[in-house]
Amino acid sequence: MTAELTNEPTTTEIIRHGEIVSYQLAPLGSNYTFVVNIELKGNESLAIYKPRDGEAPLWDFPSGTLYIREYAAYLLSEVLGWDIVPFTTIRDGPYGIGSVQQFVEHDPKQNYYTLEEGCADQLRVIACFDLVANSTDRKANHLLMGNGGKIWSIDHGLTFHSDMKVRTVIWDFSSEPIPQHLLKSLTKLREQLDSPADSLPSLLKELVTLLPQEEVDALKHRLDWVLEERVFPGLPGRNRRRG
Repeated sequence: MTAELTNEPTTTEIIRHGEIVSYQLAPLGSNYTFVVNIELKGNESLAIYKPRDGEAPLWDFPSGTLYIREYAAYLLSEVLGWDIVPFTTIRDGPYGIGSVQQFVEHDPKQNYYTLEEGCADQLRVIACFDLVANSTDRKANHLLMGNGGKIWSIDHGLTFHSDMKVRTVIWDFSSEPIPQHLLKSLTKLREQLDSPADSLPSLLKELVTLLPQEEVDALKHRLDWVLEERVFPGLPGRNRRRG
């Protein structure tokens, strides 16, 4: 028996290549979202499946692109090295092509407003990510507290619009300097985006290929803006901070 057959598949391999053996429609949300069980070589993994054909039409986002944006957000997280979006891929499912994202075991009663003190550093990363990805739908329940206290960022279908329209619940850090290690990652990304396409790292090359050119250009402009301002923006009167 070969080593390939004896080794157990990783969670990412199960999600990429396994068979969806069961699926259940999630009760909330305007788009069809399914909790699926995927099996490969006797191993199973739960995931969230969002089919393209289950997307509700929107006036400000092109139809049939939200699943692509879910994957693009994962790629951006990986390119930056921030590891805040659960593993996501695009693949076929019971209702056609869509995004499939690793399910995060979490307490459904927890959300942004119930997070305990000590989460500020993780929230700063996600707040910075939202500026760059142009997250237009950052709700309280789009932050999941996983194992070991790690906060995961989910629901990124409404991202990367060419018009700046960030909408978020995270205003804790208004006028606060963006941490240097985050600015360093953004600076590297901005420099890479000016490189020839054939010289880009594979994940970044895939990201810029997924998005239309006007959205890639807008991504560059947002990076320029963040790197010039170097502080978190905010709204008047919103100055609550987390320790």
